Amino acid sequence: MKKSEVEHVLRAAGDITGERQFIIIGSQSIHAKYPDQFAGATISLELDLIAKNHPERTEQLNAIGQESRFHETYGYYADPVDSTTAVLPKGWQGRLVNLPVTETNGVAGLCLDPHDLLISKYVARREKDIEFNREVMAAGVVDAERLLALVDITPVDEAAKVRMRGYIAHDRRLAATAQADTGQAPNAEK
Repeated sequence: MKKSEVEHVLRAAGDITGERQFIIIGSQSIHAKYPDQFAGATISLELDLIAKNHPERTEQLNAIGQESRFHETYGYYADPVDSTTAVLPKGWQGRLVNLPVTETNGVAGLCLDPHDLLISKYVARREKDIEFNREVMAAGVVDAERLLALVDITPVDEAAKVRMRGYIAHDRRLAATAQADTGQAPNAEK
């Protein structure tokens, strides 16, 4: 989903629910800082949304959800979720990033900070999450040390934290190798 498509879904979500703020959970939240930059976000068809101020209204988004007329017409859709959909580090709500508003008719998208997003994907560890995390790490836009610090405050057991640290270290090595092969200098955001 491109940023313009995210904006389209936000407009429709606002019209359906009367809400003006939605939390975007999932790969689409990367658009707040890096619009249309990562294939892992642009190939996804769904926008995971939570109505921020009235979460109970989130279910109304099924009207533009999977297999809806909206989905059939445009090829992408809203996926109504809740705060338990992704396992996130403590304090993630305070690190939300505003999606730059252009074509949303005043409806705001509050996106996960890229570091929180990657942590949620290290927890989920599906094939698409592995690929997305490696793509973002290779771009040098996240800081591995910050990711490691967030692991410590993620509500998972110690065995999961050990695995996550290993995944981050592995992805950091892959990113460093890719950057060395292309002559890029790392430019990780701090």
